[in-house]
Amino acid sequence: MEYILSAENLSKSYGKFCALSGLSLHLPKGAIYGLVGKNGAGKTTFIRIICGLQAPTSGEYTLYGKKNSEKEIYVSRKRIGAVIETPAIYADMTAEENLREKCLMLGVPSFTEIPEILKLVGLGNTGRKKAGKFSLGMKQRLGIALALAGNPDFIILDEPINGLDPQGIVEIRELILKLNRERGISFLILSHILDELSRIATHYGFIDNGRLVKEIGKNELLGACRKCTEVRVSDTKALARALDALEIEYEIISETSAKIYGEINVSRLVFSLAEENCELISAREKNETLETYFLNLVGGSENA
Repeated sequence: MEYILSAENLSKSYGKFCALSGLSLHLPKGAIYGLVGKNGAGKTTFIRIICGLQAPTSGEYTLYGKKNSEKEIYVSRKRIGAVIETPAIYADMTAEENLREKCLMLGVPSFTEIPEILKLVGLGNTGRKKAGKFSLGMKQRLGIALALAGNPDFIILDEPINGLDPQGIVEIRELILKLNRERGISFLILSHILDELSRIATHYGFIDNGRLVKEIGKNELLGACRKCTEVRVSDTKALARALDALEIEYEIISETSAKIYGEINVSRLVFSLAEENCELISAREKNETLETYFLNLVGGSENA
């Protein structure tokens, strides 16, 4: 698998405070990667390091094949667009004027792509309206437009839907998906709104206390979060034989416990187990969400 970004044992300390502690992460090309963690877990510190705004204390990262210790890393960083914390917008300028300023800052020689970018993010008809008069959703879309200046193929977004109303959330979601599908842009998204993140992410990294505790793909996560019935029995080998005969999908967890997927007829199951001399001790339905999966990984009930 081709990774556009990989970090190995990345650490960052501020005096005695350790913001990152041996973080390792792998972001595939074309992915929408959701980085999930509680406030203070190290998410923003990580992206500041990747963008070159801070240097790691130890460890290394590779961006488009260039290590952070190589001089050529600046060339790789030119392929990144980022909106960190809040979009850097000039409130007294129009959307087009903001983009012109960003192009000048990046050394982009031409403004010819500005109308296309504004149309792409849904701001093509804002005319002479100043950005300070924009709604929060429009400001977020303008932030993404600024990140698109310079034609990047990797965009980092820090809480892109924070504070948006439902319509604004849908607009940002559809914009991210469109850029990913039509332009092949990879995304690293920091978000604590896990339900919304689950609608777009293809890969996830769960960070806690500066460490990445789990990396998982969408399909694997969906499997982990599927609705199921957890059962305890006297013998899971006998349970497996009964479930195979009933053509029911299951996962053996231990010698006495298993997960059964889909709807089950408990009476029929008990009868089948009795024929295998197996006792059903307990059964309970489980429908784990992304939020409960995250909390089970890192513990606690604080906001992600």
